[in-house]
Amino acid sequence: MNQSVIRLTRELSEINKSSDLSIAVACRDVDVRSVRAIILGPPDTPYEFGFFEFSLKFGRDYPAKAPAVNALTTNSGRARFNPNIYAGGKVCLSILGTWRGERSEEWSSAQGLESILISIQSLMSSNPYENEPGFENATQEHDKQNMKAYVLKIRHETLRISIISRLEEYLSINADGTVQPAPAPPDPDVSDEADTPLVELEGAVSFEPFKDLCKRRFMWYYDLYLTSIEAERNKVTEGQQFVRMPFEHSGNALEGKFLYGELERRIKFVRERLDVETAGWAAEGRVLAQRESGVAANLQRQYEQTVEYYKRSDSVTLDIELVDKNPFVWRVTYFGRPMTNLDGGLFNIELAFSPRFPTEQPRAKFLTPFYHYRVTKDGIPCYVAAKPDEGRSHIDAIINLMQEENAPYDPRTQVNAEASKLYWGTLEQRREYNRKLRRSVQASMEYA
Repeated sequence: MNQSVIRLTRELSEINKSSDLSIAVACRDVDVRSVRAIILGPPDTPYEFGFFEFSLKFGRDYPAKAPAVNALTTNSGRARFNPNIYAGGKVCLSILGTWRGERSEEWSSAQGLESILISIQSLMSSNPYENEPGFENATQEHDKQNMKAYVLKIRHETLRISIISRLEEYLSINADGTVQPAPAPPDPDVSDEADTPLVELEGAVSFEPFKDLCKRRFMWYYDLYLTSIEAERNKVTEGQQFVRMPFEHSGNALEGKFLYGELERRIKFVRERLDVETAGWAAEGRVLAQRESGVAANLQRQYEQTVEYYKRSDSVTLDIELVDKNPFVWRVTYFGRPMTNLDGGLFNIELAFSPRFPTEQPRAKFLTPFYHYRVTKDGIPCYVAAKPDEGRSHIDAIINLMQEENAPYDPRTQVNAEASKLYWGTLEQRREYNRKLRRSVQASMEYA
C-alpha cells in the first residue's frame, strides 16, 4: 500500500477516535484520498456552532506536499465567510501554499490533516475582519465600524446558511416551508454500504457523511441558536442590507440583508421536523421487528444483554424496558444514588433508535425534569458514546453525565445557558445551581 495512504488512514482514525467535538472527518472506502471534513464554529465567535464543510484531495506525494482544500459551505458559491475563505471555495493559508507567508509557516511533512483543520478553524475568530492583510491593526473609525458590521453579517449567515439551510436540505424542507415527500428509506438489511450515507441526486451519487452528526448537534444547540437570534436581531434593523467590506467584490462577498424573523420561523420548523423524524423511527422499527430484520434482531439482542448487565451492576440502579415491545424505543429509569445530589430522584430517559442504526445514532431525551448544564431545557442530553454502535454505551454516557462532579469546562457541551452560568460562576451561583438541581430531582418523583 502506498505510504501516503497508510499515513492518511492513520490520521483519519486518530481524529475519529479523539474526543474533539469541533472536528469530524470521513471518506469512502474506495477513495481514501478524497476526504470530507466538518468544522464546528468556535464558541464566542460569529461562527459559533455553525457547520462548515470542506473537501480535501490528497495526492500520492502526501505528506511531502499539502492537499488541495476547498470550502463547501458557500451557499453555492455566493457566500464568502472569511477574508481567507472565498465564495468560490478557495482557502488561503500559508501551509496550503495558497497564500504567501513566512518560511516557518510553509507546509512540511510534519504537518497533517488535523493541523490543516485546526489552522482553518483558527481563521474563524471573534474578529475575522483582521484576517485580511493590511487590516490586522486597523485603528481608523471606519475600520472599527466595518469590524462590527462584518461580525453582524457573518453571524446572520452562519445561522442561515451553515445551520438552517443545511438542516432544511437534510430534512427535505422546501424554500416555501413545505416538506417534500420522503423517499422510501433504504432497507438496512440489504444496504451495500451501511456505514456510508449516500444520496441519489439527478443520477449522481452525493456523499453526505455528516448528516446525522449535524442533526444531533442541532438538537444540542437549538436553544442557543434561538438565544443568538434574539440577541442579534436587537443589534440591527429587520430588512437592513449588509455592509460591503473593502476587501469584498462582486462574486466574492457576503451579501444580503438581516431577516431574523424569518430565521426564527425556519429554525423552529426544522426542530419540529426533527421531532417528527424521531417519532417516525418507532413506526419504521415496528415494521422491521415484524419482519425480524437484522437491525431489529441486533437491537433486541443488545437490549437483553444491557438489561442483564445492569442487573449485575452494583454501581448504578436502573430499569430498562421496551416501549410497546418495540426494540427501537428503550425506556430507562434511573434511580438517584444515595448521598449525592441525585438522591431520591427517579429519572425517565427515552432512547429512540433509527432503523439505520448505527449509521444514525440514537436520540435520547429526559422525560422527567433534570436541571443540568449538559441537558437542554427540553431534555436533550449532550454526550458522546464511547462505542456508538452499542446501546449500553449510550446509557453509560448519559449516566456519567448525570453523575459527573467537577467536570472540566468545555463551552461546546454547555447546552443550558442558565445552568452553565450558575455552575461555572461564583460560589453563591454554584449553590443556586445545586438548589435548582435538587428541585428538579424532587420534581422527577412526580413523573414516576
